[in-house]
Amino acid sequence: MRIAVDAMGGDFAPREIVAGAVKAAARFDSIKRLSLVGNKDLIERELMKFPKRPASIEVVHASETIEMHDPPAQAVRRKKDSSIGRAVDMVKNGDAEAVVSAGNTGACVVAATLKLRTLDGVGRPAIAAVLPTQDRPVVLIDAGANIECDAELLTQFAAMGSVYSRHILGRSEPVVGLLSIGEEDVKGNDATKEAFHSLSRSHLNFRGNVEGHDLFEGQTDVVVCDGFIGNIVLKTSESAASAIGHWLKQEVRRTPIRTLGALLLRGAFRAMKLKMDPELTGGALLLGARGVCILGHGSSSSLAIFHAIRTAADSIGHHLNDHIVEECARLE
Repeated sequence: MRIAVDAMGGDFAPREIVAGAVKAAARFDSIKRLSLVGNKDLIERELMKFPKRPASIEVVHASETIEMHDPPAQAVRRKKDSSIGRAVDMVKNGDAEAVVSAGNTGACVVAATLKLRTLDGVGRPAIAAVLPTQDRPVVLIDAGANIECDAELLTQFAAMGSVYSRHILGRSEPVVGLLSIGEEDVKGNDATKEAFHSLSRSHLNFRGNVEGHDLFEGQTDVVVCDGFIGNIVLKTSESAASAIGHWLKQEVRRTPIRTLGALLLRGAFRAMKLKMDPELTGGALLLGARGVCILGHGSSSSLAIFHAIRTAADSIGHHLNDHIVEECARLE
């Protein structure tokens, strides 16, 4: 398999991107070519830190970089030789099967949508983010690609999320929930109420509407919503987790007894941190595009990039897009 990596995307590019890519190339024999796309001189400078450079690593020069503050659509159109654009072009031209970027998320979505187009049966691509719960991971879709969605799109998102949950996360019969303001089918806006009835008639394992408190209880495998709500949920959840960690550290340090207790619970704290660590997921999948697209967090470290590349390889190996086409065809 061949994967293109936007080496200039992210707060710590190209250092962390290159380091994560080198680790992935050395670890996964299934990756025959890992292309680092971006400023060749800067990338090569980072690669010099690794004397045993994997043979699968190559550098593809791109003279421009789309910054985090750039307007996504304008940047994709104006910066023709951007690292994001070139990486997506490699997928479009058949030189790669997946693209990984920790850069401007909006630009990644725009580039993938314009250049790759959508799979058969898919109206628009959607971002699938994986969140930890009390029992098992949950797929939140859409997590930010589409601000406004009709019932047909929400139903497609449910199908795509189910495929992801089944083939990547290992859930045999993913349970789907529609995020709304109440469990009753009369609750929500017009799109969610119509989507409720559409999903009820579908072949998907639909449990009905779910509310915010259901998200982390671990009884639902796929939670469906529009990108406006999904992005708010995602960022609020990340912020809440960070705040809880900060408060816990403050309280533990208040007295020697609490500090001693924390030492005894060190293993439990470490396990909880691993369960909540977004870097072990590596990024979110943009489902529905003609090619595998992994969107990493802007602050991604080399560990996050390593896992993003792992997720890309898993998606290619499991023929994720073929399964999405099959699942969406069953909705018709």
